[in-house]
Formats: sequence, structure tokens, C-alpha cells
Amino acid sequence: MADWGQVLVAVVLFVVLSPGLLFQLPGSHGCVEFGNFRTSGVSIMVHALIYFALACLFIIAIKLHIHVD
Repeated sequence: MADWGQVLVAVVLFVVLSPGLLFQLPGSHGCVEFGNFRTSGVSIMVHALIYFALACLFIIAIKLHIHVD
């Protein structure tokens, strides 16, 4: 059986937390900007830390598993 939980979590978090796609934290002109399609080095670092924290939470702490036969 293949465990697709980690792959699904990684792909969903990557799409949701891509800086500038849905939101950017911190924004160029404010704390949060939505859908501006721009990014900065600080924004990339913040989104990477949030990505790491959520991935650890879902994969390790909650032990999310999706088995496909």
C-alpha cells in the first residue's frame, strides 16, 4: 500500500503558502497583502517557516495517512 498523506500535505501547503499567490506575509505596503503576485526575501522566509511548521504538524504530530490500494 502506498501512503499518500505526506505527498498530499506537501502539495496543498505548497500551493496555499506560495508567497504572493493567495497572500503575502509580510506585504510590501502592509502586514498582509492578498493576490499581488509579488514576493520578497523576508516573505519567502516567513512562508517557509509557516510551511515547515504546518507540515510537521500534519505529518508528524497528527500522523495523517492516506492509503491507496
